Amino acid sequence: MYKRYYGLQRNPFELLPDSKTLFLSETHKEGLATLRYGILSKKGFVLLTGGVGTGKTTLINVLVKSVKSLVNVCVLSNPLLSSQEFFLYIASELGLPFTNKVNFLREFSDFLKKEQNKYNRTLLIFDEAQALPVDLLEEIRLLSNLSGDNVDALSIFLVGQPELLDRLADPRLLPLRQRIGIRFHLTPFSSQDTKQYILFRLNKAGASNLQIFSEQAIQIIFQTTHGNPRLINVLCDHALISGFSQGELSIDEEIILECIQELHLPGDTATFDLSPVVQKKRKRRGLVGLLIACLLVLLGIIFFFRHRWVL
Repeated sequence: MYKRYYGLQRNPFELLPDSKTLFLSETHKEGLATLRYGILSKKGFVLLTGGVGTGKTTLINVLVKSVKSLVNVCVLSNPLLSSQEFFLYIASELGLPFTNKVNFLREFSDFLKKEQNKYNRTLLIFDEAQALPVDLLEEIRLLSNLSGDNVDALSIFLVGQPELLDRLADPRLLPLRQRIGIRFHLTPFSSQDTKQYILFRLNKAGASNLQIFSEQAIQIIFQTTHGNPRLINVLCDHALISGFSQGELSIDEEIILECIQELHLPGDTATFDLSPVVQKKRKRRGLVGLLIACLLVLLGIIFFFRHRWVL
């Protein structure tokens, strides 16, 4: 809708993960390097955590794309599966026959041995792992036992929100916790990262003018999203729509503040930080109050001198 107006070839702030428009902040570069090291160093279990919308799934997609020709990869992104569906999914992804759990465990064990003999590794990635029930997490740990003496044959990555740490704190999962060799937590963008991310996205969208968002607007975007990539996308996209509807070629802080209020849901305290909006309103009210006070003082002085002149 606004692409032609702003000289864009496509929507710069799509929400779906896209490795082609991947922006790697310092923490994302470190996270990707950590995941790759987890494979190369043949660590059994690797734990990756990060808040909602920080780019975990995008990072996984990039990793899988870069190692798929080197290792057997199975990515499970839906944790809401029964035990039977869980094993059926893994078997399907790895090209193994499936009739029941016992048969699968035998087939999977043989598969790991054969692949190890060919110097091939297998990588299982469980996304949204914070939603996996304890029993299924225990099943995942037991899968690692099937590699037997071939400790180099299998790597398992657990990826999820910080709540995953609470889930793993369950006393029943102590054996699993002890097997986690590498842990990494993705942090949000810094203020500079946020600016570079917005410019990067605009550039990838073919923008002829990268200064669509003012410096003040970008600062407000960072303050209200706390550098969360997904929220940045939502807010910037909405701002471009608002700017187009208002006939504005530049997105300033006023448009951003309006968008934040429009996107904020009643009772929602976990999405956008409204404190910059509140501070802005207070500042405005303070300035208005100061102007009114000054005006009243000026009128009082004028009245006083006029009244004195008449007398």
